[in-house]
Amino acid sequence: MLRIRRAQSPAKPRSAGLPRARRESALLATDLQDLTLRRRATPALLAIVAVSLTDFFSGQDRYLAPLMVMVPSIAALTLRPAELLLVCSLGFLALLGLSHYDRMDHLQDGRFLFGALLSYVALTVFSAWLARLRMHRAAAFAAVSSVAEAAQRALLSLPGPSVGPLRLAVRYVSAADAARIGGDLYSVLDTPHGTRVLVGDVRGKGLGAVQTAAVVLGAFREAAYDENGLASVASRIEASVERHVPEGEFTTALFAELRRPGTMELLHYGHVPPIRVGRDGTVTVLEAADPWVPLGLGTLASGSPKSVALPFGPEDVLVLCTDGVIEARHHGSGEFYPLAERVGPLVRDAARSAAELESAVGRVYADLLVHTGGELDDDALLLLISRTDQDRSKVG
Repeated sequence: MLRIRRAQSPAKPRSAGLPRARRESALLATDLQDLTLRRRATPALLAIVAVSLTDFFSGQDRYLAPLMVMVPSIAALTLRPAELLLVCSLGFLALLGLSHYDRMDHLQDGRFLFGALLSYVALTVFSAWLARLRMHRAAAFAAVSSVAEAAQRALLSLPGPSVGPLRLAVRYVSAADAARIGGDLYSVLDTPHGTRVLVGDVRGKGLGAVQTAAVVLGAFREAAYDENGLASVASRIEASVERHVPEGEFTTALFAELRRPGTMELLHYGHVPPIRVGRDGTVTVLEAADPWVPLGLGTLASGSPKSVALPFGPEDVLVLCTDGVIEARHHGSGEFYPLAERVGPLVRDAARSAAELESAVGRVYADLLVHTGGELDDDALLLLISRTDQDRSKVG
């Protein structure tokens, strides 16, 4: 059975702060409290049944009822304190019943029985305290997770399903499951110079990658409105990265600008090349003739980056991703996910409407999960873009 990880989609933008219901849901999922009482109590109840049957069928000459002490320990893993006491009471009654069945009525047997009962009660009380401690720790962990997720949402500032003349459909998955944060980034802004897109992939994962992503995104959101060309935008970001990001850290990036209908301008900074899918499913990988080094490594290169103008009509879909998609390995053979080979039929004719585009990104993401067996080992970003303008012209 595939273990499907839910991806984030910006189709319905939400505020950076998480609602109370979302925080409570995070807590329940963290401590298994989103499961029904019956399911959470099943392991302890099965232990009671197993010990009872084992003692019964082993005969009256063997006294195995003290094995019931495993019940409180098992119950402490999944139950709340009050629920634990209730289930352990059933185990206590079963222990008494088995002792009667095994005829523990002699003086020496009675002492052994007293010790078994006392041990069971003491372990039950201790397990109830452990269950309470477990719930407190789960609440603290859920709070940290919720804050981290809220910070990620504030950082990405997810755009809506449309920006300027563009429709968007996104799937974003972080390898850091516990905090739902990662180093993949994207931003789409409608500026006086055209609608500008940034997709990037920070080296590394976790909080360090998020800090670098914050620098890149912050610089892009300022430069995209101020600078006239994509090269100038990228230069501003490069300067910010050099000032605020530790040496040796870098971010691959792809910049796109859509100013006039039917065309787009691309600028590669060592990122995964985008794919253009036509209405009939024709796939064109838009490799850069002269790609530039990633952001943060500009001092190692000489010259200047150059953008390229390419056709992009209203029936086309632009597929942008990070290496977490194309480097996702097959769960059996270990082969990389062949995005360029699979994306055509999955995205064909998706530019007709926002709903079609959203369905298309869902199909690609589902196909990716089938390829990997339901789990992704790296941050992954999948962004589909189509345009709605046919005769609109933006003047820079």
